[in-house]
Amino acid sequence: MLIPLAMAGEANAPLAALIGTNRSDPTLLVVTQPRNRDDRFAFFAALAEILVPYLDSFATETEDVPVDRGKDVRQRYRDAPQIWVPNPAGVDFLRMLGRSTRFRTTDGEYPVPAGVPVLGRWLTFFANTAEMPGSCLLLNAVQALGLHWATGQSAAEDAQLGVQLAWIESGADAAREAENDVVAGPATDPDFDNRVLAPLIERSTPELPDVLRDLLLPTWERMWRTLDLLRRLPPGERVASRWDSDKDAFTAFAQYLAEGGAPQPRRDGAVAAAARLQRLENAAARYAVQRAFDDPLVLAEYRLTGNAFAGTVTLANPDRIDDSGKRPVLRPRIMLHTTEEVRVEPGTALTSPARPTQKARVISVTPAGDGRDVLLELSGGMGRKLVAEPGSVPAVGEYLVLTTLSEAYRPGGAFPEPSDTPWTHGGPPSTDPDPGPGPGPGSDSGPGPGSDSGPGPGPGPGPGPGSDSGPGPGPGPGPGPGPGPGSDSGPGPGPGPGSGSGPGSGSGPE
Repeated sequence: MLIPLAMAGEANAPLAALIGTNRSDPTLLVVTQPRNRDDRFAFFAALAEILVPYLDSFATETEDVPVDRGKDVRQRYRDAPQIWVPNPAGVDFLRMLGRSTRFRTTDGEYPVPAGVPVLGRWLTFFANTAEMPGSCLLLNAVQALGLHWATGQSAAEDAQLGVQLAWIESGADAAREAENDVVAGPATDPDFDNRVLAPLIERSTPELPDVLRDLLLPTWERMWRTLDLLRRLPPGERVASRWDSDKDAFTAFAQYLAEGGAPQPRRDGAVAAAARLQRLENAAARYAVQRAFDDPLVLAEYRLTGNAFAGTVTLANPDRIDDSGKRPVLRPRIMLHTTEEVRVEPGTALTSPARPTQKARVISVTPAGDGRDVLLELSGGMGRKLVAEPGSVPAVGEYLVLTTLSEAYRPGGAFPEPSDTPWTHGGPPSTDPDPGPGPGPGSDSGPGPGSDSGPGPGPGPGPGPGSDSGPGPGPGPGPGPGPGPGSDSGPGPGPGPGSGSGPGSGSGPE
């Protein structure tokens, strides 16, 4: 559990942090003078002494993970750490904290303690995983509560942990009373800053830690109450697979650090940014499907929009064989009666959360009584024989939900090597040959490729009669400067920084 607190009006100037794994024994770290560099880095070092050993404690026991369909195994750590902050602003604060510490050196002109750059790299790693939909390595309480509870407040009101938690636990009246309570950090209340903090910091009084502890303890207690609420919820079926992905990510980065890996770059190159964007998009799509399959209330949203419907199986032919191709294949058919609106066309492939590996292709949709009969042809998830395995085909009377959502594998795109990209996207500089001398009479442009304007290099023959461009060997009236009247452009510099796009950058791992 980590509750950061920053000084108002100062970019990433930490004021305090309440951190710990024991509900009854948090550790308070304070920066008595947030504008003092030495005090700030002493705070970073103290934070590293607590957080880094906690992270390293998970990098001990390993487990075997089968790969290549069981032909081989790889190892990963058996468990992974988890960090909780009060709100999304806490995640952003840790990201900035990591960026300001991961490039520091332990020697040279401004050395820092050895744990500070390691802390920065870990914080950057966790902040980056927080962008990955479904990741549980760095979580914020406000977002976690919002995924499972709906209040009658606006999103801005729910962004305050105390108000949101009060509504969930006790209703609207309690939330109204909590509106004027202390904030959850990292920002502080301006009135509190002016009345209390500013005089204490100015005088460097020893009462500052006690004041900050009293300020942070209510949020500390709310964070633990948030965990109590969440632990009462049954875990979704697919939560374990997402946690396995988190363990893989933690294992990879821990081993990268152990091998002396460099700090994450300030910004990604074009290829790395594109690859990260695709990973985020795939993760977002996969997470949306998994939430819908695990939670009937989430799936209900898709039923309202026509992307899913539910009904009862009225007919089933589990032994149907399709022999129209080169070899016979098992293709059972079922009839589903539903009273919901069906907005899918024949030929659409549907999936049931109860059988995610099985596809149901819509054959026809016909009105019937108070609803519709949907004829479906099944494929996959029934074994490799021409007889379906028991329970793999929905039986008559079974209640079934079908949706256009699918957990099918989404292959990654093919990206070029950075050296194969244009110079505008991080590749090698242009190797175009020298453009040579300027154009002759009748040309529409000046001698410099890409030039927009500018006088000629010096005296020379003026343009000939009817010429559209700069100097040329035509019969001009005599010496004169640069291009004459009617010229569209004069000689100027070649390609330069006026290009339409610069080197690519992205928001991926820093």
